[in-house]
Amino acid sequence: MQLIKHAHACVSLVEDGARIVIDPGTFTPDAKEAVAAAEAVLITHEHFDHFDEDLIARALEERPELRVYGPSSVVERWSSRRGQVTAVAGGDRVTVAGLDVAVFGDLHAAIHRDLPRVTNVGYLVEGRLYHPGDAYHVPDAPVDTLLLPTSGPWTKLGEAVDYVRDVAPKRLVQIHEIMLSAAGQQSMARFLSPETLTEVPLTIVPAGDTLTV
Repeated sequence: MQLIKHAHACVSLVEDGARIVIDPGTFTPDAKEAVAAAEAVLITHEHFDHFDEDLIARALEERPELRVYGPSSVVERWSSRRGQVTAVAGGDRVTVAGLDVAVFGDLHAAIHRDLPRVTNVGYLVEGRLYHPGDAYHVPDAPVDTLLLPTSGPWTKLGEAVDYVRDVAPKRLVQIHEIMLSAAGQQSMARFLSPETLTEVPLTIVPAGDTLTV
């Protein structure tokens, strides 16, 4: 399976001609192109940096064949498009563009006690790659490649380290990096490495590059 890294939390996954895109949000400059090339879109939660509502609404209107999956808090706004949108929750398993997708988790990580926590789900694709959205939920399944958020108002290095240890992936790939400078990303990679705190190194994939997973 090929992973195409887009800016921030967005990735495209391609296997045997099937293509899905996860979390095309407003911090991803080429989100429109990523959605246009995909057969289906997976959304982890409703925050704008993961979910560009206007973009998805236009795509659903222009492409009746497009399928969108996400928590009910995301897809319920398109109740008239039941054939195109599907609500998913932790424990679900669906086939998306021919790819097996297992759904885990329930809530966004806490930012502050004064801010309500929205629904957040993670996606394990083909039993290999896990996109957690904005949460440190440990899926009840082995993970080959973990996409790890490295910046944001809810992230914390110590919790990220423990999360990586708990998931125990074979490969660790950075996502959600938009709030870090290049130096900040390299600093995270030093902590998330066998030389420091984790058994697997953090792989930094520049936006636009492709990785085989």
